[in-house]
Amino acid sequence: MTEKYNKKHTTISEHIQGHKHKIRHVKNKFFTLPKMKMTPSLMFMIIALTAVVGYAAGTYNYQIMAAIGPVFGYKAHSGSIDLNSLQKTYNTLAANYDGKLNDKLLIEGANRGMVAAAGDQYTVYMSPQESADFNNSLSGNIGAGIGAEIGLKNNEITIIRPLKDNPAIKAGLIANDVIIKVNDQLTSGWTVGKAVGLIRGEEGTTVKLTIRRTGEFKDYTLTRETINNPSVESNIVGELGILTISRFDGETGNLVRTAAQEFKKQNVKSIIIDLRNNGGGYVNAAKDVASLWLEDKIIVQERSGSTIRDTVKSGSNALLKGIPTIVLVNGGTASASEIVAGALQDYGVAKLVGEKTFGKGSVQQPIDLGDGSLLKVTIAKWYTPNGKNINNEGITPNTVITYTQTDVDKGTDPQMDEAKKLLKL
Repeated sequence: MTEKYNKKHTTISEHIQGHKHKIRHVKNKFFTLPKMKMTPSLMFMIIALTAVVGYAAGTYNYQIMAAIGPVFGYKAHSGSIDLNSLQKTYNTLAANYDGKLNDKLLIEGANRGMVAAAGDQYTVYMSPQESADFNNSLSGNIGAGIGAEIGLKNNEITIIRPLKDNPAIKAGLIANDVIIKVNDQLTSGWTVGKAVGLIRGEEGTTVKLTIRRTGEFKDYTLTRETINNPSVESNIVGELGILTISRFDGETGNLVRTAAQEFKKQNVKSIIIDLRNNGGGYVNAAKDVASLWLEDKIIVQERSGSTIRDTVKSGSNALLKGIPTIVLVNGGTASASEIVAGALQDYGVAKLVGEKTFGKGSVQQPIDLGDGSLLKVTIAKWYTPNGKNINNEGITPNTVITYTQTDVDKGTDPQMDEAKKLLKL
C-alpha cells in the first residue's frame, strides 16, 4: 500500500514539472513585452497628452464632480457663472481706490454677497472666524467670560441667572444683581450686546463689575474662564419636573435622557419643558427629546419640493410617556425647538403654553468649504407629523399667555404660572 502511494506521488510530481517547463515557454513567448525606445516624438506625445488631461480636469472639474458625485454620495453642480464683471469691478477698484485693499476680505465679501443674493435669510456664508463661532455655539462653548445670562430689567443691565460652576456664581453674584459699571464705565443706556461684548474677553484676564443689590453697591473682580454652558437644566419641585432646554446641541440628547431617568427615579407626576428663546440646533437632538414622550412615531418629515428627503422617527423607549406635560414657547422658540413642540402637540401628548413660535420651518446643512469658511444652506422644508409647514407662521399654543417686560420687572412669570395651573399644581 505504501509503495503504491509513493510511486503515484513520484509520477504526479514528474508530470507537474513537465508542465512547468511548458508554462514558462508559453509565458516567455506571449507575455514578454519588447523593450521600447523612448524617442523625442514619443516623449512629446506623452507630455502633450498629460497636459490635455490636466487641462480638462481643471477646466471641467465641476462637471466631472457632478457626474461622479452621486456615486460617492455627495452633490455637485456642473454649471458656471460668468465672473468677468466681478473681475472688472476688482480691477477698476484696485486701479482707482485711494487706500490699501485686503484681497482676503474682498473675496470673503464677494462670497458673502453671492450667497445673500439667493434671497434666503437662512442660507449664509460664514468666514473662518464666523464658522468657528458657529461651531462653538452648537458645542456649548461660548468663549471666555463670567458665566452669567444677562438681560435688561427695568432698563438696567441685570444678571438674569448665573450659570452653574462658572466664575459669576463662584464670586457670589446672584440673579437680579444690577450691573452698574463694567471696568468703571457706567452701563446706563447700554444694550445687552454691548455689555456682553465688554464683559467677555481673553481667558485668564479680569473684568471689574460694580453691582447694585438691594440698594447696596459692591465691586467684583472676576477672572474670565472658558464657559461651557450645558444645553439642558433640570429641576424637581415636589412632584413636578422642570426641563429647561436652551438649544439643541450634540450633548442635548444625553443630558435630557439623564434628567428623564432622574424624574422617573424621583416619581415625578408632571413635567414642564421650557423651550422659550430656544433658537434650535440639531434635528437629531430634537428627535432625542421628542423620543422621551413618543414611541415609533414620525417626529418630522423633510421635503425638498415634492420629494421626501428624510423622515425622522422617534425611538422605542419613551421614558416619560403618559406623564402630563406642558411645553412653554414664545417668539424666540425656533427651528429644532419648534419640531419638538409641533410633534408633541400634534400627537396630543403635551399642551403648549405661551406665545406663537418664531416660524422657521426649513432645514439647513453646514458645508465646509475647505479653507475654514462654511456655507450654511437651506436644503429642505420640514413638516410636522400632521403635515404642516410652519415657515413664517409659527405654532400657536393651546393656551396663549403673554410675558411682558412689566412681568420681568416685577419678577413674575405668568406663563410658568399658567402651566402649573393647568397641571393642577
